[in-house]
Amino acid sequence: MDGKGATRTRRTRLTPAREAELYTSVLDLLREVGYDSLTMEAVATRTRCSKATLYRQWTGKPQLVAQALRHEKPVALAGIDTGSLRGDFAAVVDRLTEPRMERDTALLRGLMPSAHAHPDLREALRELLIDPELTSLARMLGQAVERGEVAADAPALPFVPHTLVGLLIARQLADDRPADPAFVRDYIDAVVLPALDA
Repeated sequence: MDGKGATRTRRTRLTPAREAELYTSVLDLLREVGYDSLTMEAVATRTRCSKATLYRQWTGKPQLVAQALRHEKPVALAGIDTGSLRGDFAAVVDRLTEPRMERDTALLRGLMPSAHAHPDLREALRELLIDPELTSLARMLGQAVERGEVAADAPALPFVPHTLVGLLIARQLADDRPADPAFVRDYIDAVVLPALDA
């Protein structure tokens, strides 16, 4: 391959600041028009970025949306280790804010129909957003088992991820309001930890 060909195939890296700006614009567009109406052309226009640059960084719209959600999510579970499961959960809740939770819950709720309708979006969300957090949560629970706080054969252990995701959905359906940090904290204390006998 000649030098010109090498130049054409080289992947251009965005600066972290530029990437963050782009992710924010993607989520703003997503809230404005929804996933189905979001296009790479619209992202390129909003961010003053060429479509070619977008496609060099992300293989398509599903991956771009999933990466934007991952970048903007308020809490990362990775690396949390306070020495107790109760403390770990408290550290997670301490990083939450009510306005952010309300906005993010509404955004994810709006994405669910699209995730069901578009397998490529569902796969991207699972690979880039859901699986990494499930892995971190499993590690957090595994640390509690190693410390002897939770029995390795505790019946509730495999259902903790479903319980935590479910509380976000159930609060909206039952009370017509999003879960806030106080509700999450009370739910963990009243439901999750007793179920684990931790």
